[in-house]
Amino acid sequence: MGRRKKIDPDNTGPVQSLYPAMSPDARENQMIALATALAEKQLLEGTASSQVITHFLKLGTSLAQLEKAKLQKENELLKVKAEAIQSAKVSEELYQEAIAAMKSYVSSGGSQ
Repeated sequence: MGRRKKIDPDNTGPVQSLYPAMSPDARENQMIALATALAEKQLLEGTASSQVITHFLKLGTSLAQLEKAKLQKENELLKVKAEAIQSAKVSEELYQEAIAAMKSYVSSGGSQ
């Protein structure tokens, strides 16, 4: 395992150790966590910029919560649609196999 990187976002507090990310997604999650921690610290100390304050105020609005719920439902709907498409493909394959089996039975005489 590689060495841990020492990261101190504002060079004032205790150094936070992070293991190197194993994927771009993991790295992105690390950066999001660091940015969120820094924003929290700034909000607590009263040094947050107006952009940071506005960002978190917007997250708390009912509109933002409704939009988040809508996105979650749309995501669920897309998953269900994908599953239905996959199920239809499997059914189509089964029908094709059944038709092929019946054709082979009919062409072989079907009776003894």
